[in-house]
Amino acid sequence: QVQLVESGGGLVQAGGSLRLSCAASGRTFSRYAMGWFRQAPGKEREFVAAISRSGGGTYYADSVKGRFTISRDNAKNTVFLQMNSLKPEDTAVYYCAADVRSLVLPTTVGPYDYWGQGTQVTVSS
Repeated sequence: QVQLVESGGGLVQAGGSLRLSCAASGRTFSRYAMGWFRQAPGKEREFVAAISRSGGGTYYADSVKGRFTISRDNAKNTVFLQMNSLKPEDTAVYYCAADVRSLVLPTTVGPYDYWGQGTQVTVSS
């Protein structure tokens, strides 16, 4: 069992930056591929970014490529999402998720085994 706790959300003006963190419990963090998803009101949860177990591989949704950076610190059981040049359409609840089994980075909700409670990001215009 893995518990994930997100932090770092908030209100920011368009063009600003935020850094989200996701702290994981347990000693096996390096065994999990990690992902960030977001969900805006009335919309489905959508993929944002994912990172491999070692941190050597990353993948991004087209909508955030070049603006967001996912990273991880396995010694601190934490994954990060640095968000720059934020836009109002980035407003959503952001969730981190852990995947135990997949051999390739999953970009859909289904393969992820554990989820955090989410942190709200609001970008004002």
